[in-house]
Amino acid sequence: MLLEIRDLVVKYGEISALKGVSLQVENGQLITLIGANGAGKTTLLKAISGLLKPESGQILYEGQNLCGMSPDKIVRAGIAHCPEGRKVFPRQTIQENLRAGAFIQGKKGVKEDIEKYFAWFPRLGERRHQKAGSLSGGEQQMLVICRALMSRPKLLLLDEPSMGLAPLVMAEVFRIIKEVHKQGTTILLIEQNAKQALKTADRGYILEVGSVVAADSAENLLNSPDVQNSYLGA
Repeated sequence: MLLEIRDLVVKYGEISALKGVSLQVENGQLITLIGANGAGKTTLLKAISGLLKPESGQILYEGQNLCGMSPDKIVRAGIAHCPEGRKVFPRQTIQENLRAGAFIQGKKGVKEDIEKYFAWFPRLGERRHQKAGSLSGGEQQMLVICRALMSRPKLLLLDEPSMGLAPLVMAEVFRIIKEVHKQGTTILLIEQNAKQALKTADRGYILEVGSVVAADSAENLLNSPDVQNSYLGA
């Protein structure tokens, strides 16, 4: 098991954002978390990456409990987090953003990795010396995914990668997500477009107000009348 969450509780003050969440991510899977705003999805990813300290429970990554570990050590362990909101370094160039993502690699293989991702995203390669803050929303999303991949993670956490993007750009982002998964990276995905997420994923978990209320194969969730009515706009 690559990642196992056991009875995780995370609070903001007196408010419990996660109420004993448990889930599993096997090596090589693409898992999606769906649920309404405020369900606790982003909180879970922040806890995994060390940005929030759990009240109780365990976050086991390759058998090691990550609770209390600093974010930089979690990155070095093999987990990369793409937060929602396309948080690029706006005054740095595309190439400088990518180099920042490779801080744990030293200089070994960084140039080759950059060129690989420029081949995946030709628009970024064409603009490699352009300031990241001047890119379109879709280009910034592509950049933050590539920047996270520069650390060569085993597990990639993606938070709302298609938020605010036009349909054609969203399709391109999902194409890349599928390619990243195909290349062997395990992915834990939060996505507002629940239908597209379930079409892409192997398995899904549904969160409601801090608790897992359903877990099944993505295909079964996609075909469930209850899920369709509640989350897929059916």
